[in-house]
Amino acid sequence: MDCVRIDKFLWSVRVYKTRSEATDACSGNKVRINGTTAKPSKAVKIGDLIEVRKASALFSYKVLQLSDNRMGAKLVPEFVLDLTPDSEKSKLHAPRETIILQRDRGSGRPTKKERRELDELLEQL
Repeated sequence: MDCVRIDKFLWSVRVYKTRSEATDACSGNKVRINGTTAKPSKAVKIGDLIEVRKASALFSYKVLQLSDNRMGAKLVPEFVLDLTPDSEKSKLHAPRETIILQRDRGSGRPTKKERRELDELLEQL
């Protein structure tokens, strides 16, 4: 096996739970191979550097072996080397700052527009 599709590889090494999630991430420009964005059908070879953006964290992996079959978690280190610094991993689990949102009493639930504004505010944190 000389090369494997990137979406299938990311699924097989347990970066994503499903292959469709891996495909969506590739289509959404959240996956890069050797610095270039990767479409789901892009081929991965041994020695390639893969960058995956999840939320605000950027994970980096180096391909050691190829596989297109899903494997157990204990076998994953034989196929990829995790180059992600601890500072990036901590971003994924960092608690959000406490924001006190105050609404006038009796004003009801937020409208769709207000809800979007609140979501945008929370994403900036």
